Amino acid sequence: MVLSRRVQAIKESPTLAVTARAARLKAEGRDIIGLGAGEPDFDTPQHIKDAAKAAIDSGFTKYTAVSGIPGLKKAIVDKLKRDNRLDYTIAEVIVGVGGKQCIFNLAMAVLDAGDEVIIPAPYWVSYADIAIVAEATPVIVQCGIEQDFKLTPSQLEAAITPQTKLFFINSPSNPTGSVYTLAELKALGDVLLRHPRVLVATDDMYEHINLTGTPFVNILNATPELKDRTIVLNGVSKAYAMTGWRIGYAAGPAGIIKAMEILQSQSTSNPTSISQVAAQAALEGDQGCITPMLNAFRERHAFVVQRFNEIPGLKCLPAGGAFYAFPDARDAIAKLHASGKIAEPTDLALSDYLLQSVGVAVVPGSAFGAEGYFRISFATSLANLENALDRIESALSQDDYRLSPTSPALELGFVPIDYSRIGIRPKKKT
Repeated sequence: MVLSRRVQAIKESPTLAVTARAARLKAEGRDIIGLGAGEPDFDTPQHIKDAAKAAIDSGFTKYTAVSGIPGLKKAIVDKLKRDNRLDYTIAEVIVGVGGKQCIFNLAMAVLDAGDEVIIPAPYWVSYADIAIVAEATPVIVQCGIEQDFKLTPSQLEAAITPQTKLFFINSPSNPTGSVYTLAELKALGDVLLRHPRVLVATDDMYEHINLTGTPFVNILNATPELKDRTIVLNGVSKAYAMTGWRIGYAAGPAGIIKAMEILQSQSTSNPTSISQVAAQAALEGDQGCITPMLNAFRERHAFVVQRFNEIPGLKCLPAGGAFYAFPDARDAIAKLHASGKIAEPTDLALSDYLLQSVGVAVVPGSAFGAEGYFRISFATSLANLENALDRIESALSQDDYRLSPTSPALELGFVPIDYSRIGIRPKKKT
């Protein structure tokens, strides 16, 4: 069988692969704590489930309009006005099968071979691969812990070339939880105003997972002049514990939204009718249902950041949003390698070591374009987190465990991106 160059250039989502691997090991009887999944451990609120049940009972189980039912699209328009002070019409909104499909459709709608896509790293795992599928070139800009994992205006300016077509910004960030301030967004917006050909994609999926209480803002709040070339991406998965319902949405220029609809009409057609009704109930209903989850995430966040910073060899910044911790493990990796506990001084070897030695599944930072880090999700119980971090501390301090040189790295088939093979142009810090 001869596969396309397109599919051979990308990899399986590492976060999903880690989660699947942890589940398989658990099924085999291994004592595994999986911290890979970016999925709230809460149930979908009852009023949302009730709306879905009512839709089933009323026979709302047929095809809908490709871009979403009118009621949900209006709820999205109202939400963007209410929460984000952004004005859109129904023609400027599309509903997709999860936020990932909206991003995929956007890339396929606006990118051609030779186009460049600026992606600050650490980045959500799918940005680069989706750009590659669209035959564009990801331009990875490294934004390390020393700059709070945030892109600077000088870095953005240096990354823009005549081939730049799209710029991704994700705040709150997956995997780091970093959040841009209004002033930081304004500074980036000022750069973009000098380059009118560059489209902007703002991924706001973690908008409501706010760990500090500081009001959420995106780049359009800072630079409204960018509205005619910005696409706002969001969904109901994280805020309402609706990951499996698969509803995301996008708002932007009507021409781009229509192009995304055409693509969707030839791929999935409409999102699930029942899920759309549930999403409408989520956006229109009492937003107080988010509060219990948010309180739990804040408690867990405080715990994991403190514990990681108490473990020798790790350094972890507090997050502003989302439900991830992204510790810098470079010192721990160097120590483990020097002692012979891991064969290679990489975050992949560290992740394998944690899984094999103490049964904790984490995602290596190189999956997010950041070698030397790892990501955990604290969207799990405090008891699980306490147990997991005790195990990690033990693994980084014990003297008797050695990783087998034949142990496959997480047995996931995940390898760091070979930039030269697929044409990615990395950008260094400035």
